[in-house]
Amino acid sequence: MENTYRWAAITAIAPVAWGTNYFVTHEYLPAGYPLYGALFRALPAGFLLLAMARRLPKGVWWWRSLLLGVCNMGAFFALIYLAAQLLPVSLAATIMSAAPMTMALFAWALLSERPTAAGLTGAVAGFAGVCLLLGGGASSVDLRGVAASVAALTMSSCGYVLAKKWGRADGPLATTSWQLIAGGLVLIPFAMVFEGRPPALDLPAVAGFAYVGLVATALAFTAWFTGLRHLSAATVGLIGLLNPVTGVLLGLLFSAESLTPRQVLGLALVFAALVAGQLSTAGQVRLTKRRAATALPSCTRP
Repeated sequence: MENTYRWAAITAIAPVAWGTNYFVTHEYLPAGYPLYGALFRALPAGFLLLAMARRLPKGVWWWRSLLLGVCNMGAFFALIYLAAQLLPVSLAATIMSAAPMTMALFAWALLSERPTAAGLTGAVAGFAGVCLLLGGGASSVDLRGVAASVAALTMSSCGYVLAKKWGRADGPLATTSWQLIAGGLVLIPFAMVFEGRPPALDLPAVAGFAYVGLVATALAFTAWFTGLRHLSAATVGLIGLLNPVTGVLLGLLFSAESLTPRQVLGLALVFAALVAGQLSTAGQVRLTKRRAATALPSCTRP
């Protein structure tokens, strides 16, 4: 039980770090370069983790790293960068908050993790909470941004579940580094063709990319994939709801505004969803231990 909460706390590092990513990107990183932005985010973080892990892929992990790197890193980074440019932040984050439901569906299909009533209730409550927290309010919607958000949501949800399915070989540090490097290398030709020369970076942009690469990428994804190794995909998806919550709280902190009653209700729903997810995971752990304890005597009979 205590281990469950520990792994949940480690996993929460990722969405909290990602929640700070939009502010840093918006304030300090060059606009109009989604491919180079994704490239600068992925490659340095990947090489740093590879230097720490000191292990290269073997066998099937070469093509697995390429597939996961595109789904979870390269294409995903570029798509969310593009969505942030084409959509209001509230709408983009609301679409991405459907991740607990999509991850639960992919986990059901790929891992045979049947969604529990508590998990599904938490996913619905979390999505409703994010809608209340961020609101809508957009007078016009760019369908290209919606398509980019939905594509990012689908690719990453599938990629995260596949990473959970395959990620038992060399640990999260090594497998995360392989994905980041593969995703970054795939982006290089597309960035050169569609965006030309890399953008000039001033000192704040360099510092911003350092933060995004070290904290919001290397640390965050290592924590995220560590959580996927120890928790159900549906539970990890619910913890991801801390991403928009962090973004809203940071906005309130820097704009000196206060929460509206609707936002307070939204926060309450999101945290209720997180509690439901933890209760569901704890219940599954207890059930597994009870079944193992019941089966043990019969297994030891002559």
